[in-house]
Amino acid sequence: MPPRLTALDRRQLLLGSAGAGLLSLGGCATAGAGGPAGGPISTLPFAERSTPIWPVHARMDRVFDITVCLRPFRAQGPRIEAEQVGDALVVHNYGHGGSGWSLSWGSGTLAVRKAMANSPREVAVVGCGAIGLSSAILAQEAGAKVTIYARDLLPDARSARATGSWTPDSRIALADKAGPQFAAQWEEMTRISFKRFRRYLGLADSPVEWSDRYFLSDPPTEPAPVKPEGARTGPELQFVDFRDRIRDLTPRAEVLAPGASPFPGADVRRTSQMQFNVADYGHTLMADFLAMGGRVEHREFQSLGDLATLKEKVVINCPGYGARALCRDESITPVRGQIAWLIPQPEVNYGVFYKDVSLLSRRDGIVVQALWGGDMFGYGNDQEVIDRAEAERAVRTIAELYGRMKG
Repeated sequence: MPPRLTALDRRQLLLGSAGAGLLSLGGCATAGAGGPAGGPISTLPFAERSTPIWPVHARMDRVFDITVCLRPFRAQGPRIEAEQVGDALVVHNYGHGGSGWSLSWGSGTLAVRKAMANSPREVAVVGCGAIGLSSAILAQEAGAKVTIYARDLLPDARSARATGSWTPDSRIALADKAGPQFAAQWEEMTRISFKRFRRYLGLADSPVEWSDRYFLSDPPTEPAPVKPEGARTGPELQFVDFRDRIRDLTPRAEVLAPGASPFPGADVRRTSQMQFNVADYGHTLMADFLAMGGRVEHREFQSLGDLATLKEKVVINCPGYGARALCRDESITPVRGQIAWLIPQPEVNYGVFYKDVSLLSRRDGIVVQALWGGDMFGYGNDQEVIDRAEAERAVRTIAELYGRMKG
């Protein structure tokens, strides 16, 4: 029978294993022996050392789902304006491109201001995605009794298929189409949303949290990523770029010193970014809405005129991509996005962008998304069907990355 380990023996064994793991996975440059127990000593300044970066198990047999979403891109920016439809005041709130979750509280605030101008006692909200739920809660806080009318609740709505990153400027508008007042409006929406998200930081199950992101570029000898044959990326478009207006909200990306991470490549940049654990965050929003007396009624509308048949005479219209058909709004352009979902790994708490593939670890799964050619991959593509070959290529690219990493 082997000797029984004492509590001290077990503690020393665990500490020894942990120390070895930190040294091998921390990616720090080393120089010679002389550390504890003869181990290597890091030559990096303490503040530049990285926490352990655990590898992602990127294999197709670990993909448990593939989802597709159509983002509602609008070249002019989101439509937040009031319109009289019959005897109902309809306040539109749609067309956020890839920034729906990120701008939800800000755009909802602007829409609710218009809806509550005459202090209605009852308000209807059309749509139960990110924008609809946020607008409904804000209308409740403004004093209205609110009913959400929707065909799909959040778990089945397109919003549930989002990547879950804080990206308030993602596909938000075109530089030559957005009006002169849009910059100030975008900044207001962004700041309102950012402040509101702070309420969800630190809650159980972390509906909103911060995580590190790594942006990797290969040495010049590496070939650039090649767009797969048949991939649709749309025309060359110049998006508005207002990031300088909110530099005080988010940290700038830092260039890591050689050896500060185990990622390959000559240029590794790191920043921190908010993310939404959409499953838990959506559940939290719905619980808050119901707790304040909100009602949900399953309803599908065929035309904008149908909204005038509701008993509420103030309606906040948040149909997302559905606005293209409901409002006959041809300014809405679909931008198709697909996610391959890898089984979650609790030890992985970061995101990576590598060779036009984005990876983000969430608590409900690790999302892997192809962006061949940039943000407009999928522009004008309304095919909401799964492309398994696209998923396989994206997962294979991530597997290649971890195959190149060193312990």
